[in-house]
Amino acid sequence: MKKILVLFMAMLPLIGTYAAKTDRETVVLSCELHCQGCCDKVMKNIAFEKGVKDIICDLKTKTVTVTFDNRKTDVPTLLQAFKRIGKPAQVVKTDAPKTKNEK
Repeated sequence: MKKILVLFMAMLPLIGTYAAKTDRETVVLSCELHCQGCCDKVMKNIAFEKGVKDIICDLKTKTVTVTFDNRKTDVPTLLQAFKRIGKPAQVVKTDAPKTKNEK
């Protein structure tokens, strides 16, 4: 019985990690980025928005890729956050997680 309990406890973090990853969504936004300072401003401010997990700022293509927890925020909220810092953005591409019925 102890072995089963220990095995279950060892697997518990893996189950939690899997569940958390399925609620993540990625959106690519086009934004007015003129210099590295613009990228730094976006990285500093958007990183503190609720639910944001990762940000990649590409100065060359003037895009920002944001990975976020879709249980805590959504794309319109992120667009408002960009607007608040003076960097209005537009959605280029969204990668929503697939549900069980989608293939």
